[in-house]
Amino acid sequence: MIVITGATGALGGAVVGHLLERIPAARIGVSVRDVTKAQHLADRGVRVRRGSYDDPAALRYAFEGAEQVLLVSQNDPAADGIGLHRNAIEAAAAAGAQRVLYTSHQNVRPGSPFAPAHEHAATEALLAASGIAWTSLRNGFYAHSLDWLLGPWQATGAIAAPADGPVSWTDRADAAEATAVILAGQRPFDGPVTLTARRAVTFGDIATTAAELTGRDINRVVLDDEQWLTGRIASGTPEPMARMLLPFFDAARSGHFAETGPLLAELLGREPHTVADLLAERINA
Repeated sequence: MIVITGATGALGGAVVGHLLERIPAARIGVSVRDVTKAQHLADRGVRVRRGSYDDPAALRYAFEGAEQVLLVSQNDPAADGIGLHRNAIEAAAAAGAQRVLYTSHQNVRPGSPFAPAHEHAATEALLAASGIAWTSLRNGFYAHSLDWLLGPWQATGAIAAPADGPVSWTDRADAAEATAVILAGQRPFDGPVTLTARRAVTFGDIATTAAELTGRDINRVVLDDEQWLTGRIASGTPEPMARMLLPFFDAARSGHFAETGPLLAELLGREPHTVADLLAERINA
């Protein structure tokens, strides 16, 4: 059995959907906070059990009989993410899982200015010390984050943001599909594996692409970090969210998100979606 956590979320839910196309529903289990939200999966024959990273006993029950467990990383910036992930890894070990897969982030570094990287790096260290076979899915920076970072470029004709660097923006749906391919396949992946788009681009590159797609002049305007922060808060972005996003630019300038690799395309059997695809969707929406 393969057990997926966070199966009512965007990433986990998509993974389950792709698994259902590849293996019998009876081989799939999900661990969710609210089982009523997973009724649609139960109706298809998926085993649904309540499980929460802050409830080790419930996790052990949710993981019962699992050969593989996919741990979707927690996303609450105020939580003790490392502690929560430790609970999940220990529960998987106690349940007898043979392999744990974890949704990490590309090029994680303990010293990164991007705070989530610290949590991912510490979780990978816990996996390495767990004694269980493990796979860390180092997904590229999800492309839908551009909706928050680019600002109202369609209205203003400008991408106004701090200086950045190349980023291999990766479609979350592509990452979910590739994860399902790994889970359902026979090829073992040990340790960290990188799943990114083929090409890393800057905001300047994105402005050029946006101009080509719209037939308009779209300018790249470089703002001071504090100027950007003040402007985002003034325009209605909650201050904690704005401050959480700001270190992205520092990390991007240092090349932390520039890594690319061929594995995502190999697993998908096609080219991954690109930033141009995302922009075209937004323009035509």
